[in-house]
Amino acid sequence: MTGRVVLVGAGPGDPELITVKGARALGEADVVVYDRLAAPALLDLAPASAERIYVGKQPGGHAMKQHEIDAVLVDHAVLGRTVVRLKGGDPFVFGRGGEELLACARAGIPCEVVPGITSAVAAASAAGIPVTHRGVARSFAVVTASTAGTAHEPDATDLSRIATAVDTLVILMAAGRLAATCRALIDAGRDRDEPAALVMWATTPEERTVLGSLTDLPALAAAASVGPPATLIVGDVAAIPREVAAITADLRQTATR
Repeated sequence: MTGRVVLVGAGPGDPELITVKGARALGEADVVVYDRLAAPALLDLAPASAERIYVGKQPGGHAMKQHEIDAVLVDHAVLGRTVVRLKGGDPFVFGRGGEELLACARAGIPCEVVPGITSAVAAASAAGIPVTHRGVARSFAVVTASTAGTAHEPDATDLSRIATAVDTLVILMAAGRLAATCRALIDAGRDRDEPAALVMWATTPEERTVLGSLTDLPALAAAASVGPPATLIVGDVAAIPREVAAITADLRQTATR
């Protein structure tokens, strides 16, 4: 009897942000194939008897290549097992979930997708930055910085095509190429003094945020030791946390008078 595969979005980092449906899928798993950015506490939701297979990817090294991960999912499902593929964020937002869905389809394996909260919006929200805001930002786009500024690569992210097309730009996997990404955005027409924020380990106890401009953010992030994994938010909305802090400080001063 053929099993099934469930692609589950683990959310942005805080284990409490997984969906009820995702938690239920973990509770029914025979095998959990999990990523580096999936909260370790989520593995406790699976039965003690469930096999746990780590396939995390990070800059400079992967536990498994993508075609090997696809094979793991299919091989276990063929044996009649329920396989939960636990992926950080949402399976279909720069998560290669589509490739795993297709691999299952080609093998005749039933595959269900359970959406997750993506860091593309969660990182900004956790830092108090709305990606849209009336009178400030009516549009936003999400891209990846993993190949930004490397136009010679076949899958390179061409920031010049999107840089000035939206009010708020959210760039995932930005910390490793922060200086090059900020420079590419300025070269593409974004204001060098435009507010920008870098959010590291969003929604976790290790979360840290650096606020600045496209010009000074790389130096500020380096000085604060803010690095991967991190999300870059560019646009006037990135100034809102400072505005909120100023309002809060004024209210405190008024209250003590």
